[in-house]
Amino acid sequence: MLSSSETAPDVSRFILNNQSPGINMSEIQNKVVIITGASSGLGEATAKRLAASGAKLMLAARREDRLKDLVGAIAKSGGTATYQVTDVADSAQVEALAKETLSTYGRIDVLINNAGLMPLSALDQVKVDEWERMIDINIKGVLYGIAAVLPIMRQQKSGHVINLSSVAGHKVFPGAAVYCATKYAVRAISEGLRLESNGEIRSTNISPGAVATELGNTITDRQDAHTTRVIFMHYFSLDTPVSFITYAL
Repeated sequence: MLSSSETAPDVSRFILNNQSPGINMSEIQNKVVIITGASSGLGEATAKRLAASGAKLMLAARREDRLKDLVGAIAKSGGTATYQVTDVADSAQVEALAKETLSTYGRIDVLINNAGLMPLSALDQVKVDEWERMIDINIKGVLYGIAAVLPIMRQQKSGHVINLSSVAGHKVFPGAAVYCATKYAVRAISEGLRLESNGEIRSTNISPGAVATELGNTITDRQDAHTTRVIFMHYFSLDTPVSFITYAL
């Protein structure tokens, strides 16, 4: 699912058929894009796609070894990318990420708020530490990203924030109450930014279903982990949400 601050073509037929929409690569060329959660999964796949389309990337995640490998692979393929080790739960680190991007490339065109965790468990298991970590990453991380880039985009009088929500931000599932709450929040934040944009800042919310990422690795409850693995046996290809992110640009 995709929603945007601008009127978008009907994309439902692509979702239903697990197809990718048509993409104008010339609109991506030379755009400066920050991607959080870029060390694996959807973030990594998006980075490779955008780099191949000519975007200039700042990649952010906590795992420096993976970021180094990804930047090296992109450079080897002729793309432009650098990285900044960043924990999105730390507002100072996210602010430093934006400043480093501005220093490196001179502007920030797009922020892709992709970092997220999904340690599922029933509420009566009272895994408060996991709830807090999800809130820190999935909600505060998105807000910190917006706070870091919005003043820059306002000064530029242009910019685009793409937030990764989930189908869990549209429907609540047993064992996923807190995760779903964080993804509902991402949708609300995306819509709020859209309403406040004054025509300068684009806001896009993308809600993927189950895709092949490491999200399930954060589940500590054995039963929930098993159930999630069964569900993820029927996941969509990463190519589907990556195509919609690229299409949104």
